[in-house]
Amino acid sequence: MQVQEVMAKAVFTSGVEEPLSAPARLMWERDIGSVPIIGADGKLAGVITDRDICMAALFTGEPLCAMPTAEHMSKQVFTARRDQSVESAEQLMREKQIRRLPVVDDTGAVVGMLALGDIARAAAARGRKAIGVDELAATLAAVSQPRAVGARATA
Repeated sequence: MQVQEVMAKAVFTSGVEEPLSAPARLMWERDIGSVPIIGADGKLAGVITDRDICMAALFTGEPLCAMPTAEHMSKQVFTARRDQSVESAEQLMREKQIRRLPVVDDTGAVVGMLALGDIARAAAARGRKAIGVDELAATLAAVSQPRAVGARATA
């Protein structure tokens, strides 16, 4: 099964020059937990999560509208391709301990988002043979492991 079969095709992005309030508003309005951040060149520059925003607010004490997204987003971003297998994307999530992957095309444009929830829904809808439930459980367990203090998530 390919990533494009289970990914969310509606992608809501924010610009690197936007304040943190912009992706925070998108998360609230669209009920999403991360937002791909697009640079001035139109390409993926980073990802910001709801946790990144909460930690920025906690540790700076500044209002979100005063904090640049570029300073708080994760710049090391792992991505998937539409034609990539779900299994290989899930393996990347497991190895990197991330819950969501931006899906990019050949030009690097964001065309979707793949979340653990998407994989779980596909597994439930298509049954144990289509997507390995045991592998999904292993990925969820790996992603849920505590990270070393100071490590940052990308999605």
